Amino acid sequence: MIAATFESPSYTGRELGRADLALLQALFEANPEYSLLVNGRRPHADEAQVEFAEQPPPSMPFRSRWFIGFFDARGDLVGHSNVLADFLAEGVWHIGLFLVATRLHGCGAALELYDALEAAMATGGAQWARLGVVVGNERAERFWARRGYRELKVRHGIDTGGRINDVRVLFKPLRGGSLDDYLAIVERDRPDSPRP
Repeated sequence: MIAATFESPSYTGRELGRADLALLQALFEANPEYSLLVNGRRPHADEAQVEFAEQPPPSMPFRSRWFIGFFDARGDLVGHSNVLADFLAEGVWHIGLFLVATRLHGCGAALELYDALEAAMATGGAQWARLGVVVGNERAERFWARRGYRELKVRHGIDTGGRINDVRVLFKPLRGGSLDDYLAIVERDRPDSPRP
């Protein structure tokens, strides 16, 4: 199981609950760039509620969901991620969203926050990290490549919440292992798999 809180040199990550939805909504509204790029619209007034309630379809099982807020030294919410543990297979953890306040882009905050998140995931039992990145979100594509993620396949025609996008499915081994090892346990991520 993953820790309820974790630290990096400048930030604290902690689990968010329903009582934190107003904080999360304020983060989304103050930083609309991701929603504009990916969904073609500003965040809706219930964006945080929808994010908190959204679940994968039953055909994509997982053990638990971790809803995380990243806080600076003043206690301000400066980022958010949601992570699914044992998604599709034991040891595979899926990052559903990783968002850092726009004012912190380019200063190393995202790298620091991600490194702390990855360490917490590995401590919690993750052997593989998995995520999707929208094709054309160049900043995100570069970020994930620098963090060691590799492309598995491209899913075409995915509704990401207001716009139809192509999505690159990426993975990263956290405890060694090859691409073949990963694809042996998550067959749907094979490039030739008919499953999206």
